[in-house]
Amino acid sequence: MGLRPGRCYRNHQRPYTRQSIRVPKKGYVKGVPKPKITEFEMGQKAAYEKAIYLVAERSVQIRHNSLESARVSAVQILEKNLGKGTGFFMKIRVFPHQVIRENAMATGAGADRFQSGMRQSFGKPIGTAAIVYAGQEIIEVRVNSGSIRVVKDALKQASYKLPTPCKVVIKDL
Repeated sequence: MGLRPGRCYRNHQRPYTRQSIRVPKKGYVKGVPKPKITEFEMGQKAAYEKAIYLVAERSVQIRHNSLESARVSAVQILEKNLGKGTGFFMKIRVFPHQVIRENAMATGAGADRFQSGMRQSFGKPIGTAAIVYAGQEIIEVRVNSGSIRVVKDALKQASYKLPTPCKVVIKDL
């Protein structure tokens, strides 16, 4: 079964670690999947002149696969234009802690005979998400003054992968 659309999970949910108290046999969430995002810091740590941030305009949950695709698209543009691993330092500023769960519903002929619907519908963990608030910085890129246009293009491309409108903010270091 494929992934459900991002709109199913982008709204804030209350963070949780335990199941209901009414079900005493079940304890903490088991089998939390590993996030797909592989690296949180890329490039070369050095003294740079500018810090450029991708800032969320709305409060939202961002799934781990969306963060990873935004990271990959931004790094591709930065490495193509600024050099592989040099000339920039990029950091993902959020971590996907929130566990996303799914109550898989059976479909097809005869599905209603063995399914209990929404009764005890806690669901299985299927992924993780980062809880991001309006105005929070998602991605940070540090570069020298001559590379600002390239970084703005890279962060704009990365924002297309995220479920919220974003803006680019430039600060001096």
